Amino acid sequence: MHADNRPPGRLRAPPVEDWFHVVLVEPEIPPNTGNIGRLCAATCCPLHLVGSLGFRIDEHAVRRAGLDYWHLIRVAQHAALVDAERAIAADGKAHRTWLFSGKARQSYLDVAFQPGDILVFGKESTGLDAGLLEARSDAVLGIPTLGGVRSLNLANAVAITLFEALRQVGALTHAANDPEAR
Repeated sequence: MHADNRPPGRLRAPPVEDWFHVVLVEPEIPPNTGNIGRLCAATCCPLHLVGSLGFRIDEHAVRRAGLDYWHLIRVAQHAALVDAERAIAADGKAHRTWLFSGKARQSYLDVAFQPGDILVFGKESTGLDAGLLEARSDAVLGIPTLGGVRSLNLANAVAITLFEALRQVGALTHAANDPEAR
């Protein structure tokens, strides 16, 4: 409790405008996309969904799934990754695309993320297309693990990466307790 007998609020950093773009290519599992959507709402980062989805995201479907924060997410759908990149580039700013894979040779910790970077993650069952990873091999990043698992859960991988990117660019440095946030 605070001196005025109010419980503490929530730790908040100042909102940012489009720091990073999260792109999911053909996500298959609704709870993962819901968790990632919540993450995007919490970080003021837009969410781009590419290709066919393994579920519906209309208002009725997301309300039924308990995603009562979906209205806070800036979400866009695109037919292909190149369409998402083109739509993001329409703002005229520089954007770099990073592809994430469990089969990467380079760690996400070895990259200096920049505002506007595009963070691309593949579907849960197979990840990103091998041809895409080969064609853009210099842009493929992975999250090192210590144990014998093949890869991390999609929502966890996005959260780890996004918060590291936000940390690197200083978006989290001015966090303070907001007593009005419950």
